[in-house]
Amino acid sequence: MRLTASGFRKDVYKILDGVVETGESVEVEHKGRTLRVVLTPPSDLINGDPRDLAEMDWAKEWNPDGNS
Repeated sequence: MRLTASGFRKDVYKILDGVVETGESVEVEHKGRTLRVVLTPPSDLINGDPRDLAEMDWAKEWNPDGNS
């Protein structure tokens, strides 16, 4: 979706809700430049099946003294 800055401002919350729901970016024209509103996933999420973590061998990473 491409909007003017005025069009974006008019329905900013509705547009942002749409980005969150669909994951589709929105382009906004402002002062001759294009800005893009993009939904990015948080970097602290597990990428994959979290059940795989339970089956991993953590013996090499485990330190009984608590020192790194």
